Amino acid sequence: MVSPDAVRTVLGICGNVISFFLFLSPLPTFIKICKKKSVEQYSPMPYLATLMNCLVWTLYGMPMVHPNSLLVITINGIGIVIELVYIVLFLVYCNGRKERVKVVLVVLAEVVFVAFLTLLVLTLAHTYTLRSTIVGSVCLVFNIMMYASPLTVMKLVIKTKSVEYMPFTLSFVSLANGIIWTAYACINFDPFIVIPNSLGTLSSLVQLILYATFYKSTQIQIADRKAQIHLSEVVIKGDSLSNKTTDGRDATSPVSGTMTPPHKK
Repeated sequence: MVSPDAVRTVLGICGNVISFFLFLSPLPTFIKICKKKSVEQYSPMPYLATLMNCLVWTLYGMPMVHPNSLLVITINGIGIVIELVYIVLFLVYCNGRKERVKVVLVVLAEVVFVAFLTLLVLTLAHTYTLRSTIVGSVCLVFNIMMYASPLTVMKLVIKTKSVEYMPFTLSFVSLANGIIWTAYACINFDPFIVIPNSLGTLSSLVQLILYATFYKSTQIQIADRKAQIHLSEVVIKGDSLSNKTTDGRDATSPVSGTMTPPHKK
């Protein structure tokens, strides 16, 4: 018979793999930024928020805070590295000095906060349970704040009846990620992992329901938009052809009626 710990380990490894691909999901955006050598209108806040989230979860998984949580450390440690790469690229291709300073100050504030939290927990909390509760509560707050982000997208979907800007693949992978980490935390019950991942699962499920609900209307809107663009091109080309014909330079057929011969001196 397979032991619960073995199942938990397998789930944690699967969760690491899926979470890794979720961390890589902004990669196309940064490839685009590197090609254009500009961040354009992209905001650094999602990457700064994810970095903060990874920092506090790495602290939570440390042996002196919450023992037997190595797989929590590995994926969030990888997440820290990936988010730092994104932030560095943002700083390189950011146009304004003011924006660069702002990003650097936010990163420093996050590092100082986590360092202060670490010092506070290790000096004042003398049991694993108390340390886990303090750090886990902080993790829970930041996770809930992160899950507020998809609510904006879902509101936009309901308002526009279009899922064009809510990718199916990302919602589906997020659902799988939430289910796996919830199951992982339920084996040796850990409320600080169960609660945020349950919320993430619910959020992803709602996104998929919205996707199924508005998929047809989205296709109709896209088709209408393409038809309008095509019609505009036809009108523009028609106007261009009409102008050329009127000028008498590029006409492809003679104009009916009598043409006045050129005046000879």
